[in-house]
Amino acid sequence: MSRTERFDAIIVGGGLMGASAALHLRKFHGMSVAVLERGYIGAQASGVNFGHVRRQGRFLPQLPLAHRSRRLWSALPELVGHHCEFIPSGSLKLAFAEDEMDKLLAYAREAKHWGLEIEVLGADALRAEYPWLNPDVLGGTRVSEDGHANPRLVTPAFGRTAQALGAVVRESCEVLSIDHDPAGFRVQTAGGETYLAPRLLNTAGAWGNRIAAWFGEAAPLEIKGPLMAVTEPLPYFLGPALGSGNGPCYLRQVQRGNVVWGGGRWSQPQLDPPRAQADPEHLTRQFEDIVRLVPALRGAQVIRTWSGVEGYVADGIPVMGPSATTPGLFHAYGFCGHGFQLGPAVGAVAAEYLANGQSETPIEPFSITRFSETPANAGEVHEHDD
Repeated sequence: MSRTERFDAIIVGGGLMGASAALHLRKFHGMSVAVLERGYIGAQASGVNFGHVRRQGRFLPQLPLAHRSRRLWSALPELVGHHCEFIPSGSLKLAFAEDEMDKLLAYAREAKHWGLEIEVLGADALRAEYPWLNPDVLGGTRVSEDGHANPRLVTPAFGRTAQALGAVVRESCEVLSIDHDPAGFRVQTAGGETYLAPRLLNTAGAWGNRIAAWFGEAAPLEIKGPLMAVTEPLPYFLGPALGSGNGPCYLRQVQRGNVVWGGGRWSQPQLDPPRAQADPEHLTRQFEDIVRLVPALRGAQVIRTWSGVEGYVADGIPVMGPSATTPGLFHAYGFCGHGFQLGPAVGAVAAEYLANGQSETPIEPFSITRFSETPANAGEVHEHDD
């Protein structure tokens, strides 16, 4: 039976950003909100990523948002009632060539002006502290307060808390069309439901560009599937989340001993229906990249592989901010594989814009309007390993 429901805000997309926005709209702004998710909460990019909670290596103007999110990660037990296996184990970037080390050093110098302290480690210090590393490593940089968490726990925790606070969460609820007039937004779903609200948040991930295009604006977006794998439980030894300085691979070890790894290679997913399948040939090559970092992992048994569906904007920078064409619409999508760490704060900032039309956290460099202008930020460092 068809029905019509009215809310203060509608969120299209039930990933981490959408779930966080719903929680913040209810908890801190007292607004009624509906989350419309075509599948299940956290089942797409928010649930299939590496789980890296890192700040180093990010596009520098993104650091204020990343700093705010880092504070929220520490507050997860109070915010959602669970730590979600967040471990501030540190993050370590490694260099095997002089040019790679030069880039790490340059980034460390620049990041200091954005409030991020990065420790520089030479080859001797690395070998002394991490004797399992490839002896060819030249040096690295470390941020001790970075870390990692379990993506399969985080978004459902935000979704459950939002529901407990009064948010309406609809799963298996595909949005077919969205219309806008002076009264607000009218959202039609495949189930025949109609949702009305004066505000709309687009956190539809790889599908976000479709929604933006309905309102006459879009970004150059490519769809990719991250390739991920996990080993059998091993004696715990890794400590920090680890990655190559030029970004092709990364790994972390959970407290149960399993090593999670990925990076540098992708599957070719499809959007309709959502599907991504791990590519065995690429996974084999990816594992060689991992073994180059940590030779002791050669011979470890891989017990599961997976992929997902993610949206990558052409300039490597997400789309986040108010619509340039439609009042009441806010976009937050295309996070290029580095949205997991940012997710809690993206939701908080989006909620502030929906409620008050502004936020103290700067997000201007991410505006969708940059695609109608000459990008001022092209060429900045921004990595994709969340």
